[in-house]
Amino acid sequence: MPEIVVIIIRSVVAFTVLLVITRFMGQRQISQMTFFDYVVGITIGSIAGAVSTDQNVKLIDGLAATLVWGGFTLLIGMIALKSYRFRKAVQGEPTILIRKGKVLEQNLRKLKMDASELMENLRENQVFHLADVEFAVMETNGQLSVLKKSDLEPVTRRDLGIQAAAGSEPRIVIMDGNVMKRTLQSLGFTEQWLLDKIREQGADRFEDVFLAQLDSAGNLYVDLYRDK
Repeated sequence: MPEIVVIIIRSVVAFTVLLVITRFMGQRQISQMTFFDYVVGITIGSIAGAVSTDQNVKLIDGLAATLVWGGFTLLIGMIALKSYRFRKAVQGEPTILIRKGKVLEQNLRKLKMDASELMENLRENQVFHLADVEFAVMETNGQLSVLKKSDLEPVTRRDLGIQAAAGSEPRIVIMDGNVMKRTLQSLGFTEQWLLDKIREQGADRFEDVFLAQLDSAGNLYVDLYRDK
């Protein structure tokens, strides 16, 4: 039998088995996948790919491995539905990154996440001001959920017929205790002015500040390493 025909047959069989397994595993969007789901998906896909193209791998062996991984995943899922502790051990649990408006630096370090990544995740949630955040948690699927402060009303000035002033772009001026000098200068403020402002919020020096965000209107948000 020609090699191309063998590859086609093996690919069709592998695809059919993979399709059946995924149907039994249930529907879940890529954005909802946990790290465990991601690893299992890559492994099963790799096995199916090897079965399709590598004739050194026996078809029956490859299908058996695919079925074992699929069955194991189904078993894990069934146990996880009934046991919270087991589900926590396998899939992990959400990690709180901001509580009551304060960034939890220790939890950031646990996730190997720096300040830039935190800000990127906040911006993806349409949040540009740290001062607007009451609570933020990193879900087990890698998505950041953000709760804004309750006093932030959803009604816009346009809805009320009030003419709004031009928006002020928030910029990070202190990160990990380091002053972003160019950013500060571009906003028209000096380091001495910034030092006086952070002292008003409990810091003695720049090194005491984990994150500080400033907009062109002079509104400053400060998060200290040791929150009071």
